[in-house]
Amino acid sequence: MPSPFPGMDPFLEQPTVFPDFHNRFIAYLSEFLKPDLPQSYYAAIGSRAWVEITERHIGPDVAVIRDQRSDDRRIGSVAVAEPKFTQPVVIHVPHDERIETLIEICVGRGTERRIVTVIEVLSPSNKTIGEHGRSLYLQKQKELLDTKTHLLEIDLLRKGLHSTAVPRDRLDRKVSHFDYHVCLHRFDEFEDYFVYPIRITQSLPTVLVPLLPGDGHVKLDLQAVFNRTYDAGPYSREIDYQRDTIEPPVAEEDLAFVKARLAEHSAAVTGG
Repeated sequence: MPSPFPGMDPFLEQPTVFPDFHNRFIAYLSEFLKPDLPQSYYAAIGSRAWVEITERHIGPDVAVIRDQRSDDRRIGSVAVAEPKFTQPVVIHVPHDERIETLIEICVGRGTERRIVTVIEVLSPSNKTIGEHGRSLYLQKQKELLDTKTHLLEIDLLRKGLHSTAVPRDRLDRKVSHFDYHVCLHRFDEFEDYFVYPIRITQSLPTVLVPLLPGDGHVKLDLQAVFNRTYDAGPYSREIDYQRDTIEPPVAEEDLAFVKARLAEHSAAVTGG
């Protein structure tokens, strides 16, 4: 059963669902790119790792540790004076290792290997203030913008801070409303950002992925990648489209569209 929506499915933004979608989507992006790349180019899946404070609860937030030595000193006929000290309070802060994948389009091998284009699919940590993943992402973004590397950013999350390279105020002057967007920065057109704004009512676009000057570009059909990802994933079974809520809520102007799509999906599932 396909997704009820023509493009990005807002139910996939659920925290328990999106990580799986993110990883699958990147894998299929690489797969779709491969046939169209010139012989000297290849797409490799890279990663960025860091350690982040986790919200999962694996024990008490505050633990007071009993000093076993104080009990040992009380054993025997001779009383031993105990040194006085202030008992510490131990604060346990659990950490998780986080890994984010990305795509690097490269030319050459070994010491001659050069990264030509980086494709990033944004994750919630990239768009959440205070997350170390956001700091790392913005730092890497800044570094890439200063090199001879193209940067293609795909933001399929409505929640969170604006995080792609194009300045938000400049974008808002050109586009009145969008839910998702793709941002391309070419190193050979340094002052321009090529943005594909996407509404929840629209299919995902086919975008141009630039190569080195003189080598042209390859077309990347993001809707085809999405369809492949959705079909291969567990989402039609994992998501209850009639009971789950969309977070963040869709814009009021899109409510009728969403309700109609969900009604059609329900009828298709039940055969009504």
